Amino acid sequence: MKLIVAGGTGFIGSRLVNQLLKANHSVTLLSRSQEKARAAFPGAHAFRWDAKNLSEWKETVSASDGVINLAGASIGDHRWTDEHKRAVMESRENSTNAIIRAIADSRVKPKVLINASAVGYYGNAPEGDVTEDHPKGEGFLAMVVERWEQVARGAEQYGVRVVTPRFGIVLGRNGGALEKMLLPFRMFVGGAFGSGRQWFPWVHIDDVVGAIIFALEHPSLSGPVNVAAPEHVTTKQFCTALGKAMHRPSWAPVPGLALKVLLGGQMAEELLLWGQRVVPKKLLEAGYRFKFAKLDEALRDIVVR
Repeated sequence: MKLIVAGGTGFIGSRLVNQLLKANHSVTLLSRSQEKARAAFPGAHAFRWDAKNLSEWKETVSASDGVINLAGASIGDHRWTDEHKRAVMESRENSTNAIIRAIADSRVKPKVLINASAVGYYGNAPEGDVTEDHPKGEGFLAMVVERWEQVARGAEQYGVRVVTPRFGIVLGRNGGALEKMLLPFRMFVGGAFGSGRQWFPWVHIDDVVGAIIFALEHPSLSGPVNVAAPEHVTTKQFCTALGKAMHRPSWAPVPGLALKVLLGGQMAEELLLWGQRVVPKKLLEAGYRFKFAKLDEALRDIVVR
């Protein structure tokens, strides 16, 4: 397939692009740094973009089978000031709008747009299973995700199948949420956040990549698709498993109040103190088999290897 990937040099994107190239797909990267993209993936084509304006890259859309959009400012790397919250929202809207405009102008439309999303759509759901038909929750992340998905669905008017994979907390080496959690465990002060009873919807990065490729290859999938492992654990259970994998204790819970002081109340609540018991219903019904369905196996692969 001929594929376009926006945000292909990030934590998820770089792993995805490597897999696509190994499978002999033709990949065109849209990156803020064309030089960085070319150096990282010499087997791919690369165009510079600013996630706002169309340029020569839009011509590649007519020749593509699919577009994958992973672009957007990081959610958890900065305090949620008004400025950063605006950057989080605008970066997602701008990148997706640019892609929709390119699709509208293309002579031959791509078959599919896979536009990243997140389980933050569901807000805080302390009880019950959360499948793709669960209503939108409250909070900043829910608002961002709702708007992001609305913009992406604009491609449907041009006959393009749209998939919005709602990622759980992505676990992998050299990036993502887990990297930030490893240091306190290495210092023997790791532990759960707040009560530890909130659900922790995790997913191994290999299954994130696998789910995206599965969605490319399965026309029956469309709309929101939960991408979280089928095994459900609380934050306390996750931290216990992480401590076991690292041969470290998990005994020092971080009080919710301390997190709110450190990060700010809204950021601490939505990223660390809220949770959802996410069920990957659509993926499982479509026949996707998780490479890492059990947390202990996922952590051994990431931490021990």
